[in-house]
Amino acid sequence: MGPLLVWLQDVAAVTLLRARRTLLQAAILFCVLLLLLWVSIFLYGSFYYSYMPTVSFSTPVNFQYRSDCESADSILCSFPMANVSLLKNGKEQVLMYGQPYQVSLELEMPESPVNEQLGMFMIKMSCYTRDGKIVSSVARSAMLHYRSSLLQTLSTLVFSPVLLTGLSEQKQLIEVELYSDYRSDSYQPTIGAVLEIQARRVQIYSSQLRIHAYFTGIKYLLYNFPLTSAVIGVGSNFTFLSVILLFSYLQFIWGGLWPPEQVRVQVMMGDTTRLQMRREEALRRMRTTASAPNLKYEKEQEAPADRPAESKQTEGDLDTLGAISSVGESSQNEENDLNVTRVPEISVSDDSELDERATQDTSLRQRHGPWMRL
Repeated sequence: MGPLLVWLQDVAAVTLLRARRTLLQAAILFCVLLLLLWVSIFLYGSFYYSYMPTVSFSTPVNFQYRSDCESADSILCSFPMANVSLLKNGKEQVLMYGQPYQVSLELEMPESPVNEQLGMFMIKMSCYTRDGKIVSSVARSAMLHYRSSLLQTLSTLVFSPVLLTGLSEQKQLIEVELYSDYRSDSYQPTIGAVLEIQARRVQIYSSQLRIHAYFTGIKYLLYNFPLTSAVIGVGSNFTFLSVILLFSYLQFIWGGLWPPEQVRVQVMMGDTTRLQMRREEALRRMRTTASAPNLKYEKEQEAPADRPAESKQTEGDLDTLGAISSVGESSQNEENDLNVTRVPEISVSDDSELDERATQDTSLRQRHGPWMRL
């Protein structure tokens, strides 16, 4: 039972270690995915609020007029006029550069005999910049909708309970479209507008200036399909960040997505290398040829009968030396023609080798030809 218990203990320890490792890896992966999701949502939200302009803007219009005139026939002494600011909190501009906007004025007017007798009247709007310059001006006409006396009587009888309780009033909401495609200039941004009703007997309960952005393209999709656009935007950001993180992990662990290939470089010998090889080969041949006559001379001393044949061989060796020297000279000329840096010749510092060369030269000079033996 002892070995079995030890084996079970080892298995339990290994299993526990693997479970801890797996749990730790899962926790790290979950945290990374949660962080990527949060960053994706943050990026999409930043893009949305920086790219999308103000969708709609509404502000009350408070008209002002003079009432100190001496004429008793006119109710108002001047046209009602109002100055409206187009800045949020006095700092942020409502109208974005290049974005088309629809500007309209809503008038809440009672169905009074004065307004019915007023007929048509003009509404003028003038937009100005920060320095007070008028950049755009427009005028539109408006009037109450016509209702006959019989229709007014029937409507009053039908809605009398509501009218008596005060839940409804006999009034009309007149909406006048002033601009259908207004664009603010980036060099001269619009910060305010002046509204004027060119009528001195008009009666108004209240009025509102409404500005609505007219979207096209991507802005239209973002505004009309917000949920779908949010899912696509967050998913795109999440995928892009995941791919970047995966490539970074592979670069850190493996050194790249694909292992580096072994590149074989074939080294070509240049002209300088070939000249040096020729020079070394020539020196090797000269050394071999210079050491050969000594051996042949010793053999001639031992076997004088064979001197004529050996003399011929000696003459051949001399011819070989001449050919080698000519090869050396040709290689030197070829090096000069190619403007190649001359490789320094091998300098022999060993005294024994110098003595050996001197001896060889002496032996060559003292060597007698076959005609001296006659």
